[in-house]
Amino acid sequence: MKNIAVIGAGTMGNGIAHVFAQNGYKVNLIDISQKSLNQALATIAKNLDRMVAKEKISESDKNDTLQRINGITDMKEGVSNVDLVVEAATENADLKLKIFSDLDALCESNVILATNTSSISITQIAAVTKRPENVIGMHFMNPVPIMQLVEIIRGYSTSNETTETIMKLSKKLGKTPTEVNDYPGFVANRILMPMINEAIETLYNGVAGVSEIDTVMKLGMAHPMGPLQLADFIGLDVCLSILNVMYDGFKKDKYAPCPLLVNMVTAGKLGVKSGEGFYDYSESRKAETVSKQFS
Repeated sequence: MKNIAVIGAGTMGNGIAHVFAQNGYKVNLIDISQKSLNQALATIAKNLDRMVAKEKISESDKNDTLQRINGITDMKEGVSNVDLVVEAATENADLKLKIFSDLDALCESNVILATNTSSISITQIAAVTKRPENVIGMHFMNPVPIMQLVEIIRGYSTSNETTETIMKLSKKLGKTPTEVNDYPGFVANRILMPMINEAIETLYNGVAGVSEIDTVMKLGMAHPMGPLQLADFIGLDVCLSILNVMYDGFKKDKYAPCPLLVNMVTAGKLGVKSGEGFYDYSESRKAETVSKQFS
């Protein structure tokens, strides 16, 4: 594989493009918004500058990486002559099904179609294509350039050849691929999201405050980041979406989102991306606990 298309220029998409380009692959980064593409390329450049400052890469490495990334707003143009497409659009099932249906029509039959979904069924996504054996989950962790894990999720019809190809490719990116089967939330989020949801329930029930809950988990359980701050970092809307997928898939109350989480997303308090979640991310109060009642 030499040529990669990444769909979606958000946090995950630009990180995935960054990692592929830094490892020598030519990348078409596709998004319907030119503004989003410009922001993504600026973010990648900023992250590369940070690596140069830490002497992890040279200035020449940075420039070569940026030259390998081509921002494109037209999907048809962006996926022509590529070997692999990695979809990293918003965590919305209807949107992903539409994208994969379009990709199936636009891409050559041998092209592997991967999704960075964090919870949506690979089998469901593959079913809208005529190549289910070539559809696979490639779930990177955030921030992509730093985190080692890639969850490789096999759909019901994903072939051994496709799985082996993506496992080998992930290793070439310097990642640690881990193969899992296709059930709601896979492994990472099936374990992580109920923990985050329980932390929100603990806050909702008045057991302790935001900083106290996060302190207990950081100091008592050796977590690098408390669950409420992590939820802000992931995006509360993303957390809610994943929990809803698991609740719908398993029909078990333990996956039902906490009412506080639902209310915060409805109010537009999404965490870092919106400037406020469980913490305030404005310049004057960066990462301070939001000073109001959550219950």
